[in-house]
Amino acid sequence: MTVLGCTLGRHLSPLPCRRPLLPESIPQPKILIEGTHLTRKTDLAFALAEHVDIIGQRRRRWHIPLLSAEWETKSDDQPTKAEPGRSMIDYLPGDESWVLECYETYVRLLELHRDYYWVIDRFHVSTMSHQRMAGRRIDLGWVDERLAALGFVLIHLRREPASFPAARRHRLTYSENPDRYHDLDRFVREQDLMAELVAASSMRTLTVDVTDGDIERIAADVLRWVREVGAWWRTGIPRRAGGG
Repeated sequence: MTVLGCTLGRHLSPLPCRRPLLPESIPQPKILIEGTHLTRKTDLAFALAEHVDIIGQRRRRWHIPLLSAEWETKSDDQPTKAEPGRSMIDYLPGDESWVLECYETYVRLLELHRDYYWVIDRFHVSTMSHQRMAGRRIDLGWVDERLAALGFVLIHLRREPASFPAARRHRLTYSENPDRYHDLDRFVREQDLMAELVAASSMRTLTVDVTDGDIERIAADVLRWVREVGAWWRTGIPRRAGGG
């Protein structure tokens, strides 16, 4: 006879039995994704943050450790879908002190929570490239160095220049702000500038071609490389036996 319950000592609990969790270590990769528009950054960020290789076979959904400098959180007026405001990337000249304080806050948060995995969808490389293309420069080398010290790796997503029109057509099927995607030549120039900034980074870097748009393949390639370079676990922490 099958009994739906768990034995607690000599008593039978009415609650269904749950298999005990195995002593499986939680990987701690810290992954920063950079790239110009239309390079599937956010799709990859969510795919990595919820990837089974990192979180295992979970029983429920939980908060995912994902940050972005692209959040449009600065506005002088009531934000709207058409005019949502400014981000730490496309800020105006008068916002620079706010941007620097934001980066200090985020980096310090990451330093205080270093024992977990993190995924960042655009950060200081995007800020420097966008501002440089607008004729302004901002020094965020200190952000790069502190992320490198935490063990972050930098993934640069880029696509073949000829593939941008097709990527735009796809984006316009669901975009709430299609005016952002008129100047494809700017995106091509920006991804070349980003390549220079990525090459100068203190972090270990990987450039990935996303032209085929295969997020499952891209995520697998990224995680395989993260393991190969030794960034799967936070260095300096002993792992339990059976951690994988």
